[in-house]
This record gives sequence, C-alpha cells and structure tokens, in this order.
Amino acid sequence: MSGGEYEAIQKRRKKTVWTDQDKAIITEIEALTWKGNVDNIARTHAYQEYYLQYPHVQWALLASMVSRNAGWNMTDLEGKYYPKMLSKDVRKRLFLTYERANWFIFSDAYPQLLVYAYSIRANKALFHLLQAFSVSVFMEREWELFWNEGNENRMMTALIINEQHMIQKPVIEHPYFKKHVFDSVLFKFQELLHFSAVLFPTVSGKLYGFSVHDFVDVHKRIELGKRLAWLLFHPEYNKQFEAFAKETVHTGSRMDYEQYFLFVKEPDTPILRDVYPIIPHQRHKMEDWFSTNEVLALFDPVEEQKQFDLTDWFLIKQKQLHVFSAFEQFLYRDE
Repeated sequence: MSGGEYEAIQKRRKKTVWTDQDKAIITEIEALTWKGNVDNIARTHAYQEYYLQYPHVQWALLASMVSRNAGWNMTDLEGKYYPKMLSKDVRKRLFLTYERANWFIFSDAYPQLLVYAYSIRANKALFHLLQAFSVSVFMEREWELFWNEGNENRMMTALIINEQHMIQKPVIEHPYFKKHVFDSVLFKFQELLHFSAVLFPTVSGKLYGFSVHDFVDVHKRIELGKRLAWLLFHPEYNKQFEAFAKETVHTGSRMDYEQYFLFVKEPDTPILRDVYPIIPHQRHKMEDWFSTNEVLALFDPVEEQKQFDLTDWFLIKQKQLHVFSAFEQFLYRDE
C-alpha cells in the first residue's frame, strides 16, 4: 500500500462538499454516538449490540469485552480495598484516566462503525463521511479495503492500531495524566507487581486473558490488543466468551463474573452507576496521527500464545490486594 493512496484521500477530503443526505447522516451519527458514549455501561452495551448485528466486524466484540474490563477497574477504586490504600484524589485521577481514554476511543471508533452500517443500508461506500468525525486517513483507507475485500482480521487489527495511536497524545502523553498517573509511584508499583490484566470471563467460572505491561508504549498496547483479539476469536474459546457476553448484563461490578466462580464470593465492588456520575467531555480537533507507512508493519500476526488461563493468577492477586489493604501506608495515599 503506497503513501500516494493516503495522499489521494487527503486531497479528496479537501474538495469534499456535503450533500443534504450526507448532512442528515452525519447528524444522526453524532446523536447516536453521544447517546452511546454517556458512560462505561452505555459504551459496553453499544459495542456489543453492534457486534450482534454485524458479527463480521469483530473489533466491536473486542471493544465491548475490553470496555467491561475498564468498568471493573473503575469500580475497584470505590470497592472494599482500594479506598483503604489510596486517597480520594488519587482514585479520582485513576477513574478519569480510564474514563477519558475509553470516551476518546468510542468518540472516534463508533462513528466509523455507524458509517459502515449506513453504507450497508445504502448499498454503497460512504466512507468519505469519516472526515466529518476527524477519523484518520489511515482508517478511511482501511474501511475501503474492508468494503472491497472483506478481510475481517485485518479490519480488527486496523482498528486496534488506530485506537491506540489516537489516544497517545490526548491521554497517555497529556501533561496532567502523565504527571499524576503514568509517572506516578502507584502506577509503576502496579505494573511491577502485574496487578493489571484484561480478563475474558466465562459462565463456567474460568478467566482468560493477559496481564498488562508497559502501558504507556503505544506499540506494546497494540501487541496486547492483537493478542486479546487472537484469544477472543480462538475457535476453542470464542463461544465461551460470547456466551458470557450474551448472558451477563454489564454492571461494572466484578460480581458480573465472580458470580460464576465455583465457590461463593461476596461482592466487594459496587455497581458502576451507583458510585460514578456522568462525566462531560470535549474533543477538540486534532491532527491526524497517521504520518508514515511504518505503521503497516503492525499488521504482522501475533505468535501462538501459550499462557492465558488467568483464573488462579486472578485469585492470587486478589489475596495479595487484600493483604496490602490491611497496611494503609503501604502505598502512597497522596502524591
């Protein structure tokens, strides 16, 4: 794929004149995106409902499952243990980091999904509309390829690449989040002990997934996304994950999946909407993150993964967390 193809899209964008039909679709997509981006619960539901309607857009299921994890991480902060270790200000910063990153991704990705849906209804490609939502030229080209060739795995990988690049500057490298979250002792401590993981639960009580390392590195996040995609659609496990998603309403509480454990587990995290208000966001016009063709190497497939059953790992980490919470001064309560 040549750089000239992206340049052609950029030139075409400069000459775009919206028709009345274009304007009507853009307005509808803006309204649907705003409605779906209200909070973590709404985002998770919107992604899943889209996947159920368009299962060949596999990224929508991946986004829904990762969004569930974001909700669980959020409610941990107001659960039984983290308030004993972290001050209210620190917990608020962490919550806003999850919320901001996931809001940004949805604001960019969901209009893409809807433009594709409108294209199917119209029986013609409408991807010129993506520029109305400040979507990268990289993704406009990828949607055109998907429309013509139907490569589901490539489309999923493209969306993974795009979402992680898209949040790099406004979230990961933003001075506030960089200082108060990603450069903090707490964040480095959490990475050091591998407390963070993205989990795909099952109704049998098993947990699968991967722990998170070097989160600030965009390429490491992309590799994690590709490994998660590999696992989510693995023929041996996919039906189990889909069954969990269909049978389990997302509340944000870890009881969403802990209810399926083979032993009785008392709830220690709340329902998300019981503890968090709706957070207003703004997205200012940003420069397109895509500037070179080096990103194309990121489409390389991941190797076969060996260790992804995290059931025992999760239970061990929970026990460690309980021990640490007994010592309120173990972590910095204020930074």
